Amino acid sequence: MAVRRGLLLLYTGEGKGKTTASLGVTLRALGRGLHVEYLQFIKNPQRTYGEQIALQKLGVDMKQMGIGFTWTKTPEEHREALQKAWAITKEKLADESIDLLVLDELNNALAISKFPIDDVLPLAEVVEAIKNRPASMHVVVTGRSAKQELIDLADLVSTIDATKHYYEEGIPAVKGLEF
Repeated sequence: MAVRRGLLLLYTGEGKGKTTASLGVTLRALGRGLHVEYLQFIKNPQRTYGEQIALQKLGVDMKQMGIGFTWTKTPEEHREALQKAWAITKEKLADESIDLLVLDELNNALAISKFPIDDVLPLAEVVEAIKNRPASMHVVVTGRSAKQELIDLADLVSTIDATKHYYEEGIPAVKGLEF
């Protein structure tokens, strides 16, 4: 029997639905008995998210490794969180027991330009670690502003466009839809 080739799926774009797409893949994988790990790069573990609650009920440990969005904390706080997140991610990318690893918001983290991040989350190292993951591991990467290096490496790239959004009508984030 041939060894399954792990695929890299990338969901990017300005529209809503990138994390939601990764959750759909996660549900399919869980339904087929795959071992799934789910890491979030920007979301703060001190907040509660609906997807986290649901995945816990399904036996998946979703880790929020960030400290929130870049305008709410200092650059050093973000750099420290990114460095810790990257250390955890490297371990997961080398773990042969994982069938599907979701790196939610990694694109957002790699796109930070308000302060230097290349020494704590080096793009070249991210690309190499994904290339050198166990041969059968599937990886999903989400977030806006995907780097060309990841687009080139990916087996699937879906760009989610923003055609219309209720935010434009002044409707704030909706519990159960956004968090």
